[in-house]
Amino acid sequence: MKKNFILIMLLCLGQSAISQPHPQSKEYSSPENKLVQEKLEDWKKKKFGLLMHWGPYSQWGIEASWSLCPEDDEYTARKGPFSKSYSGYVKAYEDLQTQFNPVNFNPEKWSAAAKDAGMKYVVFTTKHHDGFAMFDTKETDYKITSAKSPFSSNPRSNITKEVFSAFRNDGFMIGAYFSKPDWHSEHFWWPYLPARNRDVNYKIAQHPEKWNAFKKFTYNQIEELMTDYGKVDILWFDGGWVRPEPTGKNNQDLNMSAIAAMARKKQPGILIVDRTVPGEFENYQTPEQTVPDKPLDQPWESCITMGNSWGYVKDDTYKPAHELIHTLIKIVSRNGNFLLNIGPSPLGELPPEALSRLKEIGSWMNVYGTAIYESTALAPYESKGIVYTQSADKKVKYVFLLSDGDNRVMLSKTLSLATGVISKNSKISIMGSTIKLKHNAETNQITIPESAQKNVFNKYAVVLKIVG
Repeated sequence: MKKNFILIMLLCLGQSAISQPHPQSKEYSSPENKLVQEKLEDWKKKKFGLLMHWGPYSQWGIEASWSLCPEDDEYTARKGPFSKSYSGYVKAYEDLQTQFNPVNFNPEKWSAAAKDAGMKYVVFTTKHHDGFAMFDTKETDYKITSAKSPFSSNPRSNITKEVFSAFRNDGFMIGAYFSKPDWHSEHFWWPYLPARNRDVNYKIAQHPEKWNAFKKFTYNQIEELMTDYGKVDILWFDGGWVRPEPTGKNNQDLNMSAIAAMARKKQPGILIVDRTVPGEFENYQTPEQTVPDKPLDQPWESCITMGNSWGYVKDDTYKPAHELIHTLIKIVSRNGNFLLNIGPSPLGELPPEALSRLKEIGSWMNVYGTAIYESTALAPYESKGIVYTQSADKKVKYVFLLSDGDNRVMLSKTLSLATGVISKNSKISIMGSTIKLKHNAETNQITIPESAQKNVFNKYAVVLKIVG
C-alpha cells in the first residue's frame, strides 16, 4: 500500500494539463428538426453549465487519457516510475481500474453545489479517449461496473446513471460526453500494430471488418446511453479528428447519420454536438479555453477548466471567483454559454477549492443572476472594464461594471457609458438595491451617489439595470 502511494505521488508531480487545440470552423448548419430547434433555444437560455472529467486517471492525478497517446508533445508527456517503457506505462494506466474506488461518491452533493452556483445543465464524461466506461456497458469489461473495479460492489456503481439522476432531479439539462476514439478498443488500436498517434492505427481500406466492428461497438454504447439512462438532452462528442474524410488516407467515418437517427428516436429533440466537425451534427460549437471577442454567428459554448487541468490534479491552481464571474459575463455578452469544468477526486469528492468558488459565484448570482439569464448581446459588448447586454425584447439593458484587482467595484461619482445605451427617458437602478441613478443622455453619463458604495453588493461586478 505504501509503495503504491509513493508511485502515485511520483506520477502526480508536475503533471498538469496542456489544453488540446480544437479549431472552430466558421461553417454552421442550422438544425431542421423542430424539436431540436426548440431544445437549442432552451439550451441557449441556460447560460451556465458544469462539465465533469472523471475516471481512473484521477488516481494518479493526471490529465485524462492523453499520456496514452504516442505523440511527442507536451500534453502527451508521461511522467513517473512507469514512463521509461510505453508498454509498461499503458499496463500500469489500465491497472488503475483495479484501484479506482470512489467510496465518497455522492452526486446529490455535486448537483446541490452546482445549482447553488446558478448552473442549469451538466455534461458528464461517460467515456474519455482511454476507453474506460463510467457506465454499465455490455460492450467491454473496461468499465466501472466490472468485477475488476473495486467500486463495482457499491450500490451506486453505475456512476453515469447516478449522476444523471441526481442532476435531473434538480432540474438540470443532462449532457452525455462521449469520446469517439477509444484507445482501449482492439478495433481502434489493433494490438497487432503499434499505435503511432491518436488515430486508428491500421488502414481502414485494407481492414474494413475491423472498422465496421468499431462502428458497431460505438453505436451500441451510445444506444445504451440513449436507452437506459433516462432523459438525455445533449450528446456531446469529443475527438473531432475521428470524422469522415472521403478523400483522405483513412476515412474514420462512424456513420453519424445512423447514430443521430437512433439517438433522436429514443431521445426526441436531443442536441448533438460533434465537436469541430461542421455540418448537421454540430448543433452548437465549442471553443475551448477561450472567449471570442465578439458574438459568433452560430450557437456556441466555451468549455473552460476551473483549474489548470480537465481531470483532478492534487494541489491544482483554481481560477479565482472574480475571474470566473467575469468570464461568465463576457461569454453571455457574446451570446454564448459557459461550460465550466471540474474534475472530482479519486474518492468522488469535489475539491474544496472548487466548492468554495461555486459558493462565491452563487452569492453573486443570487443578486445579479437575472442579468445573466435574461440577456443577449449588445454592442459594443465590452469596453474599458464595462460589459453590455440587453433583454431579448431590447427593452432592458444591463451594464456590468467589472471589479479591479482587489475584487471590488470602485464606483466613481460619474460613469460614462457607450453611445446609445441610455436615452432621455431611461430609468436606471443598481440591481440588488433601491438606489436610482441620475443620467445625462447627451453626454452618456450616469451620476452615482456616495451611498452606492455602502448599500450594494459590489464584489466582483456590479450591474446597472436600464429600462427604456
